Amino acid sequence: MSNSVLLDKSKELALEVIKLCNEVKTVKKESVLTNQLVRSGTSVGANIREAFYAHGKADFIAKLHIALKECAESEYWLELLLEGGYTDNKIV
Repeated sequence: MSNSVLLDKSKELALEVIKLCNEVKTVKKESVLTNQLVRSGTSVGANIREAFYAHGKADFIAKLHIALKECAESEYWLELLLEGGYTDNKIV
């Protein structure tokens, strides 16, 4: 299914989030924040993919809105990891 920049970028995001979280879990032994970030960071792409199979325009918009909210949540978890000293600017 790819032909969509949105799908491609959201998958890239998910893979980078997984990689970052695995590194933080290994090096810093942190799992609460990373588990939350994995959930929200991978949910972005899942909701975008669902939107492509929506049952009409309203459903399509609703799924993309959920993906946007998951992006905002992911940003929050990333900020906590950064400001909490679990990672640095080079990783994020």
